[in-house]
Amino acid sequence: FQLRAHMYQARGLIAADNTGLSDPFAKVTFTSRCQTTKIISQTLSPTWNQMLLFNRIVLHGDREEIAQFPPEIVIELYDYDAVGKAEYIGSTVAAPVVRLAHQSYQPPKLSYHPMHCGNLSGGDLLATFELLEIPESDPDKLPPLDPPDAGQIFPVPANIRPVLSKYRVEVLFWGVRELKKVQLLSVDRPQVLIECAGKGVKSCVIQSYKKNPNFTGLADWFEVELPENELLHPPLSICVVDWRAFGRSTLAGTHTINCLKQFLCKTP
Repeated sequence: FQLRAHMYQARGLIAADNTGLSDPFAKVTFTSRCQTTKIISQTLSPTWNQMLLFNRIVLHGDREEIAQFPPEIVIELYDYDAVGKAEYIGSTVAAPVVRLAHQSYQPPKLSYHPMHCGNLSGGDLLATFELLEIPESDPDKLPPLDPPDAGQIFPVPANIRPVLSKYRVEVLFWGVRELKKVQLLSVDRPQVLIECAGKGVKSCVIQSYKKNPNFTGLADWFEVELPENELLHPPLSICVVDWRAFGRSTLAGTHTINCLKQFLCKTP
């Protein structure tokens, strides 16, 4: 058999860094084999758009029984740290769509898989998995793959990944109010970070929150590619950090906008 793990995107992941974001990557385990995706820096909604390929997997048992009850796939998400080991931020299990050699091929559809970290919700993974029987008569007769990039990373095939459109997200930074103490210290130099699908903008740093809680720079924008299917839109994350001595930042608060439809404005 050949397993194709189509790892497209995740949303609403647990924040593991003091910026209120994470550097997530996924570890996919099937039987005794495992592979990992690339690392996406500083986001809670990573878009990997990566297919992990497990070649020549030997499964014992009746073919029809394997098709009906395939082994489960374990997906674990981690936050990458340059110093120290990666931090676990959630996991889920999934069953692959099985296609035997005599069956016609239909590309699987992406679906959301809820992630959990202990008793906590760890967001959702947008992915699909297919287990293809390799024909004995012609081992190369499998559905074609999209060519890999320069790093030999295969993308999710075009007939599986969603159709994307380019959007411009415009942000008006006005000010912050009623910020609570963090680690027993009052917030003094806050900054707001806006992030969606790996893109985003930062506000200027307010130099003295007590004297003037408003931003000096008001408007900013960024462009991002989002699926045309609004149900697949990633959330928009808003993080407030407080800059302290020696260039350290501390997370002061977060907010997630799960549905962007209410802010959508189509130009004529």
